Amino acid sequence: MAEFTLSLPRIMPSLGTIHWHHLVKGVAGKAEMNLFNSFDRDEATVVGFGIGALLISGSGQETVLCQRLAGLGCRVEMCEDIYSALDRVVDGGEVFDLIVVDCDTAGGITLGQRANALLRASGRCVPMILISRDCTQQSFPTSRHEPTVLRAPHSAAALRVGFEHAMQERLLIARAS
Repeated sequence: MAEFTLSLPRIMPSLGTIHWHHLVKGVAGKAEMNLFNSFDRDEATVVGFGIGALLISGSGQETVLCQRLAGLGCRVEMCEDIYSALDRVVDGGEVFDLIVVDCDTAGGITLGQRANALLRASGRCVPMILISRDCTQQSFPTSRHEPTVLRAPHSAAALRVGFEHAMQERLLIARAS
């Protein structure tokens, strides 16, 4: 198997290069190419297959954020109000693996942080991503009880990095098995 490298600094400069593998099928002149770690599309690699995500967005319609979460492999359910969403999780007994809050349409970043505090106080530990235009510094906390905070408007790559950070425990377990 021969290997060569294609440099794509405009997509993900921190990665430097992306490896392509040239696999020969046994028929002269025929080959198949596979790309690993592609970040150039919303659904490049399905890292969140089967993860139940609750998207809190006051827009009341399917958004780009919803499509990008689905592109990562999530089963997305939407809720317009942050308090009714918390009611579904805390009192309603619905199980979600991730909560994503579009703070710009759901009451602001302060309300998103308050929702995270209320969720923690209830004893439920669900990873949360807050996305807001008011965010001056993106946050990737080491504590699993703190939300990942992303700046809006978000890119597909930023959402994926935030998603992988928020879901790091689950992804590590999946990779180990």
